[in-house]
Amino acid sequence: MKIAALILGIIGGIAGIVGAILAMVLGGTGSVFGGAGAGMVVTLGWVALLLSIIGIVGGAIALAKPKIAGILMLLMGIGGIIAVSIGYVVAGPLLIIGGILALVGSRK
Repeated sequence: MKIAALILGIIGGIAGIVGAILAMVLGGTGSVFGGAGAGMVVTLGWVALLLSIIGIVGGAIALAKPKIAGILMLLMGIGGIIAVSIGYVVAGPLLIIGGILALVGSRK
């Protein structure tokens, strides 16, 4: 289960980076055309990017420290869904499932 958590964490983090960049591009395009709240979308895209990087770190340490990795991936998955909902449609569930698998795998 730890290997599955590692794989899901890394793939989820990469998908989260793609979703965060998509949110930043859409927010930037909206601000160019004068859309209300577009600056907030860009800011939340940056937040999602940071959460995705931390999610990748969580996935990377899943073999060595599965309990910490599980908590990191769970929090980053939920935080990313809150930050940029549509951009985290793929990444959020992957990180959450990877976090659950890491926590279950940490029990002997």
